[in-house]
Amino acid sequence: MHSAAPHHLPFFVPGADGSDPLMVVMGIFLVGTVLWVGTLYWRLHSLPERMAHKSQKLQFEIVAVLGLISLFTHMHIFWVAGLLLAMIDLPDFGTPMRSIADSVERIADATPGAPAAEPEVEAAPGGKSGVQAPAKEGVHNHA
Repeated sequence: MHSAAPHHLPFFVPGADGSDPLMVVMGIFLVGTVLWVGTLYWRLHSLPERMAHKSQKLQFEIVAVLGLISLFTHMHIFWVAGLLLAMIDLPDFGTPMRSIADSVERIADATPGAPAAEPEVEAAPGGKSGVQAPAKEGVHNHA
């Protein structure tokens, strides 16, 4: 210490050698606080995506895309839309429609009296058959 300095200096006064322990402590505190606030921001930003993923929502991909759009554009309306979409249960229209389609397909295959496929006619000796093949639609047969 300098001879002109008082004997009882407070702890925050730097020493004569230039060391400043309070600045070092505050620097470490500042870096830790910035990392903590950044982690809090990322967790808050991914909240809609985590909510949609945890509850196995059908719209999980849409919520994830809205989160990315809000991250890169800094438009918070996308984040709010993703949060609302993550909290809403959209009805599953795909499963009942698929079931209806499968049922209708089974009914169509099993309908009694449905026209069967036309039997193929064998050709007579000589290469010509006695039955004329039906004309294709849109093609006129003038035989």
